[in-house]
Amino acid sequence: MLVLFETPAGYAIFKLLDEKKLSETENLYHDFETPEAASRIVKLKHFEKFADTTEALAATTAAVEGKVSKSLKKMLKKYCAEVQEQLAVADAKLGNAIKDKLSLSCISNTAVQELMRCIRSQMDSLLTGLPKKEMTAMALGLAHSLSRYKLKFSPDKIDTMIVQAVCLLDDLDKELNNYVMRCREWYGWHFPELGKLVTDNVAFVKTVKIIGTRENTANSDLSDTLPEDVEEKVKEAAEISMGTEISDDDILNIQHLCDQVIEISSYRTQLYDYLKTRMMAMAPNLTVLVGELVGARLISHAGSLINLAKHPASTVQILGAEKALFRALKTKRDTPKYGLIYHAQLVGQSSTKNKGKMSRMLAAKASLATRVDALGEDGNFDLGAEHRAKLEARLRILEEGNLRRISGTGKAKSKFEKYHTSSEVKQYPTAADSTIPSSKRRHSQIDDKKPLIEEIETVAEDAAEVPQKKKKVRDSVGEQEGAGTPGSSKKQKKKVKQETEEEDIAAVEVEEPEQEVEVTESAKKKKQKKSKIKTDVTEEEIAEQVEGPSSEKKKKKKKKKSMPDD
Repeated sequence: MLVLFETPAGYAIFKLLDEKKLSETENLYHDFETPEAASRIVKLKHFEKFADTTEALAATTAAVEGKVSKSLKKMLKKYCAEVQEQLAVADAKLGNAIKDKLSLSCISNTAVQELMRCIRSQMDSLLTGLPKKEMTAMALGLAHSLSRYKLKFSPDKIDTMIVQAVCLLDDLDKELNNYVMRCREWYGWHFPELGKLVTDNVAFVKTVKIIGTRENTANSDLSDTLPEDVEEKVKEAAEISMGTEISDDDILNIQHLCDQVIEISSYRTQLYDYLKTRMMAMAPNLTVLVGELVGARLISHAGSLINLAKHPASTVQILGAEKALFRALKTKRDTPKYGLIYHAQLVGQSSTKNKGKMSRMLAAKASLATRVDALGEDGNFDLGAEHRAKLEARLRILEEGNLRRISGTGKAKSKFEKYHTSSEVKQYPTAADSTIPSSKRRHSQIDDKKPLIEEIETVAEDAAEVPQKKKKVRDSVGEQEGAGTPGSSKKQKKKVKQETEEEDIAAVEVEEPEQEVEVTESAKKKKQKKSKIKTDVTEEEIAEQVEGPSSEKKKKKKKKKSMPDD
């Protein structure tokens, strides 16, 4: 059996002297502890040295990709094809490629991997005629060349410029906002009215740089930076400004800050143009669908265009909203509908209720466009333009509200018909404002149900109380009539007081049953009728009884007055 061993200096072919050692891989490293012991297991048959670093790089990249290089193919034909022995290879892909091109039987398993590890441990002694320093130098040069080749030709690293550019653009926006805010606040102490008149940041900075102190506003020409009406307002406000006075050194530092803001803003526009061109060259379909900034941010968030192409549409839709997603999953609430894709033009044009649908559809199309841009060979944007036109038509249908689902195979054309509402004038019923219940009730509203137990008890109590009251009143009247002698005047006054108190108590007892128990409406109605009749009777009797003692009092007073005269 032959063993193919790869080194940074070239290819080596070893002859395995004892094939039984492959079955005992657990203790194989004991046989490679010394160079003498290793020479008893394997023997160097041939070593093919690389001519230069370029050949070494070509052979290494071919081996990484699982292909057979030219130098390896020549060596195997010369030394292995004639012998027709099995070849032990470290990489299974390389073994399959050798088997297809040279018809050699190749072996690649864990035993071969252990054998390669043992050979590498004694490589300096087994490879004769190759110094250790030269081997180290060739390994270092090959490593540098291979890493440089990967950075230059790797498809994952081409979009690094887009990622860096969009990150720098975001940083520039933050710095510009901080600088402009500081400039407005600083110059606002001297000329506060200018900040309200000039809202644009770049125009404000240019105006401050031209004017300097507010005394120079009347003589300054602001036609290049401001419109005519705004320029007149600025000059008028400068004459009556309420700001404080500042020195020349202060205004000089403010103008230096204005220069920095102008330079950063001009560089930002240049960087945006560069990002736009790079996006159109790198991902044209994605750029047409979602725009330059949103597409660049999606690529930056995913890491590369290839990684973004691997994401499904559902992930692209919520890319950038991971924090909200995991918080919603943790609290068992609704998950977010959009992430970075929310800033796309198509999502911004849709209404609030249709933003979720639009972001879902746009994410699906953007996922397809990203895969075409990353893996396709054509550099046109036909797919992106076609998908954008479909999404715009779909958005118009959703906004009009005339969407109909087509059942079945969908061959029939859908008909969109507008719904015309019929206007009906309704008047407000003013009678509904009254909350006072009507005194009379219809016969249909009266319940014909049987009276409740509480109703029967209250009626029985009323009937028992009325005759007792009548007896009390009659007894008191009889006593008053019998006690009409002039000698018992004090006793009569006490009796009269007791009678009046009893009458008041009786009157209260007559009224109390109406307020104690609350029953149904039908029972209340019946009680009101009965209580009216009873109260009428008792009031008449009480009035008669009250008039009797009062007339007797008057007679007694007259008798007392007439007694001394007699």
